Amino acid sequence: MNNTDSRPHGNIKKIIKWFFMGIAVVLPVMVIGVTALFRNELRTLLSLEKIDDYGAYQMTYYGDYGFDEFLEVGASSDEDIEKFVTKRLLKGMPVNLGVTGDGCTAFVTKNEKGEVIYGRNFDFLYAPSLQLYTEPEDGYKSVSTVNLSFAGYSENTLPDSSLFDKFLTLAAPFLPFDGMNEKGLAIALLAVPEAEPPYDSNKITLNTTTAIRLVLDNAATVEEAVELLRNYNIYFSGDVECHYLIADASGDSVIVEFYDGELQVVESENDYQIATNFIAYNDLNIGEGFTEFERYDAVEKELRENNGILNEKDVISLLAKVGVQDGEVDKLQWSVVYNLTTGEVRLFIHRDTNNITTTKLEMSYQIP
Repeated sequence: MNNTDSRPHGNIKKIIKWFFMGIAVVLPVMVIGVTALFRNELRTLLSLEKIDDYGAYQMTYYGDYGFDEFLEVGASSDEDIEKFVTKRLLKGMPVNLGVTGDGCTAFVTKNEKGEVIYGRNFDFLYAPSLQLYTEPEDGYKSVSTVNLSFAGYSENTLPDSSLFDKFLTLAAPFLPFDGMNEKGLAIALLAVPEAEPPYDSNKITLNTTTAIRLVLDNAATVEEAVELLRNYNIYFSGDVECHYLIADASGDSVIVEFYDGELQVVESENDYQIATNFIAYNDLNIGEGFTEFERYDAVEKELRENNGILNEKDVISLLAKVGVQDGEVDKLQWSVVYNLTTGEVRLFIHRDTNNITTTKLEMSYQIP
């Protein structure tokens, strides 16, 4: 007779069986739970698409990026923004903000159809870019261009591979350098040698790029944009002082500068307006000592010779022409043309006019 008791082995087999059955039940539930919790973030990251090998991308942001919450507290430093973005958007993954800016050029004019055209160059050292589409629940839809180096990306670290590599792009709504919304309102930042914004301790403080997000999400006209900016303190990230060129679908435009402790509004005496990297307020013309006046003059010459009328093809050629070339270093990172009347957007990277990405933002007003 065999007196060996096999019951312990049988119990172990049952335990192992129930263990794997438990995993089979719990794991799908966990996956479903995580997917439900991060569904908008996953949809956003899965929409990321490379549009130029230089390092340019397109992405649609799905869901709420918490900007209304941010406006309740604001930020007095980049560290404050990093903390908010890390907690609200990045689920605890830190982001290191670092604003850059150099020899930018922007101008607003009209084409032969009378449509308002806004052209803009961003010139600096290598900067990967992201064309971002957003649709906040309580704000205007917009398309903006984000400097991804502001979020920690570089030539050797791009959001090309895994979802983990792409994760920091979720901070993009807080980092626009230019953009246009569904009302035909456009804005871009450009560096200047100095700026002295007013400060009111009773007002919320924003930085250079969140001020652009404020305008894109909430302003339909130049007048509304200026009033919004007056309601907040502005500080300049990375100590890179800036001014803004703002235009709307009516053809109205201004340069907003911060000089002598006040927000100053520079209007144009022409049917077009140009901004480069000098202070235009009160004809002070305080520049950086680089190519800001040469670029301004080149754009103005083209506009005057054509009676202020340039089609999109002409605007693209002009932007490529005036992009900053510093010796052998081509600093032109991206160029974008916004049609404030139709919502069409044309983007090209690093002076490559043979590779133009054309998209269209659905506008929510009657085209004149």
